[in-house]
Amino acid sequence: MAKILIVEDEVKIARFVELELKYEGYEVEIANDGRTGLDMALHSGVDLVLLDIMLPGLSGIEVCRRVRMESEIPIIMLTAKDDVTDKVAGLDMGADDYMTKPFAIEELLARIRVALNRHAKHSAESEAPKKDELSFGKLCLKLGRHSAYFGEEELSLTKKEYELLEYLLKNKNIAVTREQLLNNVWGYEYFGDTNVVDVYIRYLRQKIDDRFGVHVISTVRGVGYIIKDEK
Repeated sequence: MAKILIVEDEVKIARFVELELKYEGYEVEIANDGRTGLDMALHSGVDLVLLDIMLPGLSGIEVCRRVRMESEIPIIMLTAKDDVTDKVAGLDMGADDYMTKPFAIEELLARIRVALNRHAKHSAESEAPKKDELSFGKLCLKLGRHSAYFGEEELSLTKKEYELLEYLLKNKNIAVTREQLLNNVWGYEYFGDTNVVDVYIRYLRQKIDDRFGVHVISTVRGVGYIIKDEK
């Protein structure tokens, strides 16, 4: 089970939260001032920090700032003030979440679970080996070089043509809509003609399908486009 550090100078609050967390099966450590909390956050192997803002020694904001210089450990800020300034300052320093005292312990437990799950997922994604190529038959994208090849021949693609082809290949065997392509290739801020997707699909077909006599990009009537493996 995860180990959680409570950095809180109000002993009764710290003890109450400690008991609730232990009841849920977490390991718990406590620091009652900012400097001790900073040291424990960085060197005690904890998985998440509950960090009060108003602390002796170092403020919670400063503790958060210094922890973020060395670690991505989840931090949930606790504050007695229902003050937007405190919340914004904590989030700007890298806190993952915040709660205002008094809080319902059930909500705190839920936020802890969310923060731990998010961190675990992010860590797994960071450690996973990254693909440096995408391929479909003789078609190959070299992601590190941002270049495309058909067999040994390099394709002359514009930036948008490459990004469109990359998105289709990353979603191989999945029919993607024009809206998905617009949002992920052109961006949510794009307000131009939605027919731009069809135009660029035609460009890609001219440079790949027509030129090499192959069929790479299929139209899914009423949906959008797909690159799919032949059965």
